Amino acid sequence: MLKQEYTITVYTENQIGLLNRIAIIFSRRKINVESLNTSPSEVDSVHRFTIVINETEDVVRKLCRQIEKQVEVLKAYYNTNDEIIWQELALYKVPTDIIAEHVQVERLLREHGANAVVIRKDYTVFEVAGHREETDNLIKVLEPFGLIEFVRSARVAIIKASDGFHEKLKEFEYREPGEDAAENEYLNDNEKVFTM
Repeated sequence: MLKQEYTITVYTENQIGLLNRIAIIFSRRKINVESLNTSPSEVDSVHRFTIVINETEDVVRKLCRQIEKQVEVLKAYYNTNDEIIWQELALYKVPTDIIAEHVQVERLLREHGANAVVIRKDYTVFEVAGHREETDNLIKVLEPFGLIEFVRSARVAIIKASDGFHEKLKEFEYREPGEDAAENEYLNDNEKVFTM
């Protein structure tokens, strides 16, 4: 099987220490995380982790199963880039005097869909939202003009075929209980089982 980029989406309760436990699952298997984002989801009190890795589908499937074993994890999904809509945000800091002197830089920024966030005497900060290739291309364009600083956010992604996690929760809540009740074989033997 060939490695490819997968986006893992994990819905969790908002608990302290969960991020560390999820990170340990990846580090034990020596899997490098390309990008990690955590944020609230569309469901109140449910958080969403978006994790990007380069691996085979078999490994990613096993990772999702392992992640779901964490008590606070409600569900984990994995998707290829074709199955999601995703973006990253990038910020670029460049000297203001160069932007003011060179009209072509302004044209290049417009061509790349960059917006000015902060304009000061000494520097200007631009933002671009897009895929990794788009944000990387603008780095190459700005480097000759004295790119001071660059930072890119983690991926945010929405699954194309999803109805939203709140629908899954509703489905789970309204599911009828099973017909067969499990009998506790020790229920009537309290004295024998719990005495020393």
